[in-house]
Amino acid sequence: MINMKKNILLVEDNPDDELLTIMAFEDNNIINEVIVARDGEEALDYLFATGKYKDRDRKILPQVVLLDLKLPKVDGLDVLKQIRSNELTQFLPVVILTSSKEEIDIINSYTLGANSYIRKPVDFGQFSEAIRQLGLYWLVLNELPEKIIIKDKKPR
Repeated sequence: MINMKKNILLVEDNPDDELLTIMAFEDNNIINEVIVARDGEEALDYLFATGKYKDRDRKILPQVVLLDLKLPKVDGLDVLKQIRSNELTQFLPVVILTSSKEEIDIINSYTLGANSYIRKPVDFGQFSEAIRQLGLYWLVLNELPEKIIIKDKKPR
């Protein structure tokens, strides 16, 4: 059972894909809290504690962001750009989780700083296994810096 109080930000506009992802987490005993943002703007509001999330402690970040590319309001690549351009979120792991098979999407995602690119399998069993491996790596094995060091400044 994976938890350790690490939450996951799932940025997904398709309700069916959202449900399948949450079911795959449950199927693999990944009990971490999943915060769902249904468009890019909501994801940015959550991460930077603005809009309806203005009262959230912006220093508490998710352990990983699962980011779809084709999103309303602000698309996934623009969300990724903003994550990487902010000193608070620049090291936040971002996994692109999308159905896009376009080579340009893969190239652009890595160019903009994605940590991983996972194509959503059509088969639930394969998808569940992909989520299990994702959870094991990003929630258990991967280590993030405890302090963010800003250029020419002391660690926070």
